[in-house]
Amino acid sequence: MGNGTSIGRVRALGSAHTGAHHWLVQRYTAIGNLVAGLFLVISLAGLPDWTFKTMLDWLHRPLPATMLGLFVISTFWHARLGLQVLVEDYVHEHANKFASMALLNLLSFAGAAFGLLCVLRIALGS
Repeated sequence: MGNGTSIGRVRALGSAHTGAHHWLVQRYTAIGNLVAGLFLVISLAGLPDWTFKTMLDWLHRPLPATMLGLFVISTFWHARLGLQVLVEDYVHEHANKFASMALLNLLSFAGAAFGLLCVLRIALGS
């Protein structure tokens, strides 16, 4: 009654109950990207000029540095979630899927870490 066939229940082929969470997190990161991106665009548009010195001074302030750091995290997390769906849908062999997911996780973590390191070094004045 609503749980599929008997053999499907035996093989545990029912719903994993994780799709809604993945979908929601992807939407939340998209909203975070939109909010942080709009803040950064409006903040940059309010600057008198876009010289290197002005940009450094702008990024030395706490709010723009924090928003840029959050934007980096949210963007890489959102990209990882979207690419995870592609790997799950189009890579069918288990070994290739495992390798693809491991590489995806490594690259997304490394990219986010590098982006945050760059923002921190500029914001803290190094």
